[in-house]
Amino acid sequence: MKLSEFKFDLPNSLIANDPAENRDDARMMVIHKATGKIEHKVFKDIVNYFDEGDVFVGNDTMVFPARLYGRKEKTGAKIEVFLLRELNPELHLWDVLVDPARKIRVGNKLYFGDGDLVAEVVDNTTSRGRTIRFLYEGDSESFERVVESLGETPLPKYIKRKVKPEDKERFQTIYAKNKGAVAAPTAGLHFTKQLMKRLQIKGIDFTFVTLHIGLGTFRAVDVEDLTKHKMDSENFIVGPEAVKVVNRALESKNKVCAVGTTTMRALETAVSATNRLKERSGWTDKFIFPPYDFKICSAMVTNFHQPESTLMMMACAFGGYDLVMKAYEVAKKEKYKFLTYGDAMLII
Repeated sequence: MKLSEFKFDLPNSLIANDPAENRDDARMMVIHKATGKIEHKVFKDIVNYFDEGDVFVGNDTMVFPARLYGRKEKTGAKIEVFLLRELNPELHLWDVLVDPARKIRVGNKLYFGDGDLVAEVVDNTTSRGRTIRFLYEGDSESFERVVESLGETPLPKYIKRKVKPEDKERFQTIYAKNKGAVAAPTAGLHFTKQLMKRLQIKGIDFTFVTLHIGLGTFRAVDVEDLTKHKMDSENFIVGPEAVKVVNRALESKNKVCAVGTTTMRALETAVSATNRLKERSGWTDKFIFPPYDFKICSAMVTNFHQPESTLMMMACAFGGYDLVMKAYEVAKKEKYKFLTYGDAMLII
């Protein structure tokens, strides 16, 4: 398929700047793949679409405060540093994005807080990318605490407001556990403890994989021929518990529902030759777009995504291109909210 086939106009008024007051009160569009039927619900209604023995798989990655504001030595110019991933914990070596990039050269020193943290630029990686080394004497744990105190919740730039204290909690799933993401697995933001309890009472299982979301998930596709697009690699873990729970559901012909595109990427990366889930960890650059034969999941929760994004392409691959594109037009007409803090879509 071609990139231009995923184009649509997204009015700014439909981009959510704030989350729903209660996580599970967000709206939810339900798309039935087999019939093409579209329903309008709220997220807590999701309980009604699953039965005993069905399984939800969530991504338990935890977002860390990846956006730091500092000053350049000598000039004192204000610099934004976005931490992408740690390359060497002992040396405190990181891949980062810097802004404004033109001012940041190899050898520059950057100061954060009242000099609590100092970094040196050691390499250029891309036009905005740099490798920096934090000149910090302590261990990884104390370094994390310093970053936690100085860093800001990394809300996407399209959210046109300042970060609020409550974003620290709302830009995180309630089951976040393994630190390492620079963006939230947004489909999971709709779950509450009460909703998960209701699912549990109904006999519905919840299990987890980990995929640490990097900015590559949101990187713009700049080639018309989708087969030429290369996804950035992201670190993931599919452990023994998830394998056991998912395969048991598959054997008993129960539904397996991926909560989000990142969960789906991890699951589809860890498929065995017999189309079962297997333990696996490492890096995945899997790019899923139509047509694609999904091996594990029969349902998927996702948000409404940006035009021409790899996230939207995966939703189209799972729900069917024509049906999902139609659903997006319906969503615009019905004033659903899009993107990170927006409403949900259940494809079933």
